[in-house]
Amino acid sequence: MESINQEIQELSVKSLESTFSKLSNAYKSMTEKGSNTTLVRKRRDAIKVGLDSLRNIWNGEDFSYEEEVILTSKDILQSTIPPIEKQIAKAKDGSPQKTVNERRLIALQLAIESLENRLKK
Repeated sequence: MESINQEIQELSVKSLESTFSKLSNAYKSMTEKGSNTTLVRKRRDAIKVGLDSLRNIWNGEDFSYEEEVILTSKDILQSTIPPIEKQIAKAKDGSPQKTVNERRLIALQLAIESLENRLKK
């Protein structure tokens, strides 16, 4: 994990920050409308755990989550991969949407790997 080059690290952190921000805004909007927020909240929280895990490995920032939270977050992040892969397959080569989703996929895979490594310790 530490051997990931600096550019990939930065792009992955930015991608997860962006995803977290979008999910936070969706959660706020859905809460105001009285919509069911369970899925958005779970995904937002899982993204936060994954992001914090990568920041801890690469930047030495705090990471203090219990094993159950790490396991749940890893599972939720893994469940988001197939839809992103489908979006990548449908997107035109070189399109901004394809680039964003490819970066998101890499970031999620790295976050999942970092969480798996924590569970092995």
